[in-house]
Amino acid sequence: MNWPLEAFLSFLAAGAFGVVFNAPRRTLISCGLVGMSGWLIYRAYFLAFDDSVQATFAGAFAVALVAHILAKKFKMPMIVFSVAGIIPLVPGSKAYNAMRNIVENNYLEAMAFAADALMVSGAIAMGLVFAEVLMQMVFKRQAKRIQKKIGMTQN
Repeated sequence: MNWPLEAFLSFLAAGAFGVVFNAPRRTLISCGLVGMSGWLIYRAYFLAFDDSVQATFAGAFAVALVAHILAKKFKMPMIVFSVAGIIPLVPGSKAYNAMRNIVENNYLEAMAFAADALMVSGAIAMGLVFAEVLMQMVFKRQAKRIQKKIGMTQN
């Protein structure tokens, strides 16, 4: 495995999709960094545990966390970063192979590819949702602390 090459290519793919999705020009490098971080987490987890579904969940979770941080920094919606950043994790080859095997009447193999593609897609959705819930809990806790401080200083 060539870590620097994979990091560069995932950065390039996410940044390019940032261009396709009309992300603001000043955020394109950040979009690439989000995609690269998600891909590197995915690869490290996959190499450690050899499970693409769990690795995809971990990568999507990382993408959402980094996207939230960058959204706060740039004062933009999180979706600007997460949509471009999630692209390297999308199971396009599995979906393609499922369709190809259906056309070739290899239905059992097609079912295996389709099931894997659906599980990976579900893992992406779950990773994004879990990170969103975690960040909402963090933001609520911070808001309560700020309100408590403001209440103390006013008294």
